[in-house]
Amino acid sequence: MADDKHKGRSLDRLNHKYRLVIMNDDTYEEVTAFRLSRMSVYVALSTLFVLLVAITVATVVFTPLRYYIPGYGDLKQRKEFLQLRMRADSLERSIVTRDQYLDNLKNVIGGNIQLDTNMLKVPKVDNSTY
Repeated sequence: MADDKHKGRSLDRLNHKYRLVIMNDDTYEEVTAFRLSRMSVYVALSTLFVLLVAITVATVVFTPLRYYIPGYGDLKQRKEFLQLRMRADSLERSIVTRDQYLDNLKNVIGGNIQLDTNMLKVPKVDNSTY
């Protein structure tokens, strides 16, 4: 029961109105005055925070600043990287096929030939014309 009273008090305090007065220090003249509540201050600060984060993210994403982020290269470097990767893959494949060819050639020269003992069954094709 006591928690309910304290919870109600804290929610009421969020909506209490406060007055913020800005005064001239020399003349004590009131320059501006604001009526605020704690809730409006929280909402304003949260909105300001979200806007600052959004502006920062937009600045980094949509300007050349994104190239200073580690791991993010420009488009030319990415294309060059992909071409080099494709070239390395094709060179690796050609090396593997060359090694297989040389191994087979060594086996033939050394007399280590394994005959293919499987007979191929080729289906007969009817070449007659109707």
